[in-house]
This record gives sequence, C-alpha cells and structure tokens, in this order.
Amino acid sequence: MINDTLGFDTLAVRGGQQRTSELEHSEAIFATSSFVFETAAQAAARFAGDEPGNIYSRFTNPTTQAFERRLALMEGGEACVATASGMAAIMSLCVALLKAGDHIVCSRSVFGTTTTLFDKYLPRFGIDTRFVDMNDMQEWQRAIHPNTRLLFLETPSNPLIEVADIRALADLAHENDCLLVVDNCFCTPVLQRPLDFGADLVVHSATKYLDGQGRIVGGAVVGPRQLVAEEIFAVLRTTGPSLSPFNAWVALKGLETLSLRMQAHSQQAMQLADFLLQQPGVEQVYYPGLESHPQHQLACTQQQGFGGVVSFVLKGGREHAWRVIDATRMLSITANLGDVKTTITHPATTTHGRVSDELKRQVGITEGLVRVAVGLENIEDIVNDLARGLDA
Repeated sequence: MINDTLGFDTLAVRGGQQRTSELEHSEAIFATSSFVFETAAQAAARFAGDEPGNIYSRFTNPTTQAFERRLALMEGGEACVATASGMAAIMSLCVALLKAGDHIVCSRSVFGTTTTLFDKYLPRFGIDTRFVDMNDMQEWQRAIHPNTRLLFLETPSNPLIEVADIRALADLAHENDCLLVVDNCFCTPVLQRPLDFGADLVVHSATKYLDGQGRIVGGAVVGPRQLVAEEIFAVLRTTGPSLSPFNAWVALKGLETLSLRMQAHSQQAMQLADFLLQQPGVEQVYYPGLESHPQHQLACTQQQGFGGVVSFVLKGGREHAWRVIDATRMLSITANLGDVKTTITHPATTTHGRVSDELKRQVGITEGLVRVAVGLENIEDIVNDLARGLDA
C-alpha cells in the first residue's frame, strides 16, 4: 500500500514501514549488532548476495532501512543510504564515485567543513576541486575539465541563503557527463526536491531538520538505485560510517512531523526577516522570502517555501555581532540548526572559522554576519530576545 502514488504527508508518516510478526504500530528499534541464520547455507547465500536479508547492522538493519525507504520516497528517489553524519554522507559519496585524477566543481557557498574536505583532504587522494560562484553559470562552465565528475552545491546555501538554479546546473552537468549533487539540508523534501529538477543525488544532514529536535547526528544520500544502492552502499558496507538503529528511529519519527515543522519554521523566519529590515543597526538581511533577495523569484519557482534560516549583517563588525549574540537570553548560542529551539551563531568564527580569509571574503562571510535558525517558540519571544542586543 505504501508507495509513491500516495500523498507526501502520508509517505512522511507511513512510508517505508514493514511490520514484524508482532504487528507493532510504531516502527520497531532493532538494537542488535548481528542477525542469525537458519542454516550455514543461508548464511553463505546472504553473504554472497544471492539471498536478501539481514547480516550485520553495519550495513543491514531493519530500523535503518525503514528510514532509508521513507526518505527515498519523500525525495522522489529510487534508493537511500543512511550514514553516521551529513559529512559521512558526502565522504561516502566521494569515495564511491571518484578516483585519483578526478575533479570536482563546487559552489564556494557551502558549509565550512565541506570546503575543508574538498580543499584539504580529497587532494591527498588525487582529487582536486575548483570553487565557483554558485550563481555564475559561466564560471561553472569554465571550471569544468575533461576529468570533472561532480558538480556540488547547497541551495539554499549556508550561511547567506543564496539560491541556485538546479535545473540549469543539472543540464550543464549532464552536457559534460558529470553528476549534479545537491545538499538539500536547508529545505528538506518538504520545500524542495532537487531530483525533480534534474539533480542526480541529494545529500542530507539528518542532524538538522529531518530529526528536528537536536537529538541525534546522522546523514543520508538519495538517488538512483545503481549509484546509491550499489556503489555508495558498497562503500558503507566496507568502511562502516553507519547510522545507528536508535538514531535511525529518531530520524524516522522526525520525518512524521517534518512537513508541519518546515511550514512553521518558514512562517516564523519570514516574520523575523521583516523585523530585521526595520532595525537601524542592521546593514543587510539575507532571506529568500524577501522580495529584495536577488534570487527571490527563483526560490518562488523552485521551492515550496523559504526555510527557517535568516542571516543578517550588523554595522560595526565582529564587536557588534558578538554583542548582539551575547545579549540574548533565550536563543541558544550554537552552530547547529534545524531545531525547534532557535539557535544563533557567528559564522565567520564558527561554521566557517577554518575557511581561509580569502574564501570568506569571496563568499561574503563578513565579521558582522549573524545567522539565526528560527525555531518554533513564540515569534514575539524570539524577536524580543534578539532585540535586547540590537537595542544595545
């Protein structure tokens, strides 16, 4: 009964579940490291891949597989592999699909740790990356070499909430025999489904909105069966960056309320962005729901909402940014996002603290930039708490 012909919210609640003989209503947690076999012949058949079934929770666990099936249905993909973190998902993808001598073209506007992975660690294995302006199609085109295999981006981006044209980049990737990988962390499949616009693979940090309450760390890759269920899964099976069954269950429960939460996050973020526009100490507000945002029309076309993250630049640089952050009493000073609790951070010294000053300058991450991931508290309380520092 549970298939991709059902409505999105139905899939979010019921997709991927396979009840056991106990007929449990809520999905079960299979807290086991291994599984037994009826015979030695059955064990041999499963290890050889001749018979489907569970073997070892590093790569086969019913709870984790339920999360994978549900997220794949929600993203419109054929398969999903869950991983121990969002960065583990990106690393597994790279190990599976790239080799020494290959080349990546990546948006400059990505999470700082993604930049570090591409810029510092992958070159040790002979894989180079060229960083480009995410909205300059000519720069993307010029950066592609005969050995380019992946185009990678976040849209919306972290932390400036820029929006890229997924369909245009997918067309460019395919014209050059490349794969387009989209990190869909900020929107989730509720607000955006990159595969529908031609992307080949979608990456998630389940730590963020998929869980939604800051309880677990996890990640996932969604896409075609051949790439995900075969090649990326083989890397997971061998190297072991596995999502634990308990964390998979927590993320699975998070998916049930994802649609409601993303709509509420978006509504409150829009109200906060409007408030920030009125503040004399605020130099600029970044939120794609604002008509002043340079990619507002693209976001209206490509997304079903504008998300829960708002960034803004304060006059006075780091001194004033830290003063505003430190003056809050309710907001959580943490670099994580996607939580029902509102979080606030200074990207230049946290999420992008290890990124070079030159790259931060190119991207626009200034010392006065503050990022707020708007939670689900009363919006009046969020505004009043932020106003303490702004008034000071």
